[in-house]
Amino acid sequence: MDKSHNPKASLTRDTLKSFVIVGSLLMLAACDPVSITMMGVGAGAGVGHELGGIVYKTFTASEPQVKKATFAALKRMAIKINGVEKTDSGELIKAIAGDRNIEIELDSLTPNTTRMRAVARKEGGILVDSATAVEIISQTERMLGANG
Repeated sequence: MDKSHNPKASLTRDTLKSFVIVGSLLMLAACDPVSITMMGVGAGAGVGHELGGIVYKTFTASEPQVKKATFAALKRMAIKINGVEKTDSGELIKAIAGDRNIEIELDSLTPNTTRMRAVARKEGGILVDSATAVEIISQTERMLGANG
C-alpha cells in the first residue's frame, strides 16, 4: 500500500502545514510591535514619549532653565503666550497658535531634572495636534542646547 494515499498521514501533514502557516502569521504579526518599539527607541534621542497626542520629555535642567528655553522656543515659533499658572509641582504655560490651544506643563522632579508635557488641541478640544507639541519640545531642547 502506498503511504502517500494514507488518509491519516494526509491529515497529519495538513495539520502540520496549518500549524506552520498559523505560527508564521503570528510571528509576522508580532514583528510590527517590535519594529514600532525599535522606532521608539531610535527616536529616544528626540522626544521622550507620546501618549494620545500628549508629548512628554524629561530634561536634565532646572525648571527655570526649561521655562526660559520654552519661552524662547515659543517666541521663535511665533506662538503667543496667554499666561502662566503655578501648579503643585511646577508651572503651566498656556499659549495659542492659529486654531490650536497649547498647554505646556513643567514639573520639577529634582533641582536639575524637569519633565515637560506639551499638548496642542484644535479649538473644541477634541482633536490633538501631536506634531506641534513635538516641535515645541524639540525647539525647547534646541534652546537649552544653545544656552548650555
